[in-house]
Amino acid sequence: MRPRLKQVTVRLSTSLASVLLVAGCASTKEAVLPQDGPSMKAIYDAPFEAMGARDPQAVRGELGGRPLIPNEVPLDRYTRDAHNELETTFPRLPNPTLRMYVFPHLATDERVPIPGYVTTFPMYERVEYALPGEVPSLEAGDTPKHDSDTPGRP
Repeated sequence: MRPRLKQVTVRLSTSLASVLLVAGCASTKEAVLPQDGPSMKAIYDAPFEAMGARDPQAVRGELGGRPLIPNEVPLDRYTRDAHNELETTFPRLPNPTLRMYVFPHLATDERVPIPGYVTTFPMYERVEYALPGEVPSLEAGDTPKHDSDTPGRP
């Protein structure tokens, strides 16, 4: 009796899914999305037209921005963002880059020849950061000088 009940359940669920699928496809795009409303361009342009957007200065004034001034100085160094906040609050401590020459050698059991090459790696395994006030403060956007950044040093 159990297999018969399972078979009936499967047939009913399949029939129900088919009816729902056919009913979902029976509607048209016009019935779901009315075609007599404004276009997306009109909806987008409406707030700008309300502000008198023909003139960019009017939009800027309406939004509370500062006016454009010819030959204006860029404000990049005065702007706070995630990068310069971290750099100024928690500067990275120096971690010199070391260079090592690997001589030509034979590798693996097959003794495959590997040519000599130079590789670089940091002196310390992890990047360490100074606590606020631990090192002299830097201006926004500046980074501390690392030993590997000095010219004339290998």
